Amino acid sequence: MAISAASQQSSFVPPPGGRSHTVVFGDTLWGIASHYGVALQKLIAENPQILNPDLIYPGDRVALPDAASGESGAGPATPSGAPASEGSGGPAQVAASPGAGANGGVSAEQLMQIVPQLDAGQAPAIASHLNQAMAEANIDTPQRQAMFIAQLAHESGGFRYMEEIASGAAYEGRADLGNTQPGDGVRYKGRGYIQVTGRHNYGEAGRALGLDLINNPQLAAQPENAARIAAWYWGSRSINDAADAGDFVRATRLINGGTNGLADRQSYYARAQAALGG
Repeated sequence: MAISAASQQSSFVPPPGGRSHTVVFGDTLWGIASHYGVALQKLIAENPQILNPDLIYPGDRVALPDAASGESGAGPATPSGAPASEGSGGPAQVAASPGAGANGGVSAEQLMQIVPQLDAGQAPAIASHLNQAMAEANIDTPQRQAMFIAQLAHESGGFRYMEEIASGAAYEGRADLGNTQPGDGVRYKGRGYIQVTGRHNYGEAGRALGLDLINNPQLAAQPENAARIAAWYWGSRSINDAADAGDFVRATRLINGGTNGLADRQSYYARAQAALGG
């Protein structure tokens, strides 16, 4: 159940006296339900304004079922704007990201230096997801990390877009993407920080990461999965080799298939090198 960049849902005002949660980047309905100790289906039923439970948006207010409705274990309401993390027993706390370095990754402050337009409220969660993904894929030097973050920042519009704006219908019947079933084009449209596209690529990424992306393609748009999928792709194309050689153009070709947006990518890269020492 993913979070997207801009709300397309109808306006909603929680009933007077009712509890609510304000959605921030990284939230999912499952995580919100788990945090407040309510059943997911009860939460969905309480929010008829959410037209698609797989898509929630920063700034949306999610009404929380009344504790008297039979739900137990509901914790105190998280202050507006605080993320609801899965399994938390109280208001969610975002751990500070470690500093730069071979084992440290990127801090929220450094990420904002690299991506100046990034919302300060989103930076800690994005940095945390990136650090976890980079650790999985041995993107473990400042040089590798600078190149990885720069490429992802460009591909995602500064970590703003988690899903391709187009419908995906243009990919229908594309055998080179493995789209062999009716509806595959829309179903497996580009999602995540590097816009994984097509049944074949969803299947490969899912098998590598233990995610059922074939039956649940929206999982690719969840921030934590978007970072892991990008790191998987990076590793599957041995892009660390290009990073180690300082060959930014080669890394761009391996990501993009060409050199589209090279100047913008290089701007992110220069800031990443300055922030991380790569």
